[in-house]
Amino acid sequence: MTETTNIFGLRAIIEAIESGSTINKIYLQKGLRGSLYYELDKLIKDSKIATSTVPVEKLNRLSKNSNHQGAVAQISPIDFYDLETLLDDTLEADKVPFFLILDQLSDVRNFGAIIRTAECTGVNGIIIQKNGSAPVNAETIKTSAGAAFKMPICKVDHIKDALFILQASNIKTVAATEKTESSIYDVNFNQPIAVIMGSEHRGVNPSVLKMVDYKAKLPLLGNIESLNVSVACGVFLYETVRQRSIN
Repeated sequence: MTETTNIFGLRAIIEAIESGSTINKIYLQKGLRGSLYYELDKLIKDSKIATSTVPVEKLNRLSKNSNHQGAVAQISPIDFYDLETLLDDTLEADKVPFFLILDQLSDVRNFGAIIRTAECTGVNGIIIQKNGSAPVNAETIKTSAGAAFKMPICKVDHIKDALFILQASNIKTVAATEKTESSIYDVNFNQPIAVIMGSEHRGVNPSVLKMVDYKAKLPLLGNIESLNVSVACGVFLYETVRQRSIN
């Protein structure tokens, strides 16, 4: 499946959640009431699914009719991996672990480009946060050139949860940030490592920066103060490839 599937109707969405379908986001009409809505609302909160309150006109467009009962859900075109299971599989494969963490990256095209680069550089898996992250939708799939079907992607409640799990397995974490004097070329990537890239506008969350093992920045020799996040991510990933190829 290469297109994001929209399902609509309160009962249909409830059944999708209960069946274990991976839902990117649920769009709800303001002012919904009734027993079915309250049942759905509880499932949404228990499952920590991203939601957005929108005008009825948007729901009409998403469902292509007006029989949506005030609710439309977007089902992801891929299945997500469990982080701890993926980590165990990676460690058992006897390879130097190489993970990528995206701290609330929000642009689907940047996400798709990063997935493509990650697949090309041998990343074992990409970790994103359930809320606030770009969805894996048709645009993401297209921009990734299909790499999203090959790259394991894990969703966690909070990025800090992933850091605890990785660091407990002796995987070092390095955040790409301008808030440091250390260069990317000062970091040893030839060890179990997880690279952390921040959002397009805010960068890596300050609370995440406090937890990482290393911080590193890219040298910028021109007048522009930052790189596109997908480009910067590519530099970090290929620096890892470079270091590992000469050892």
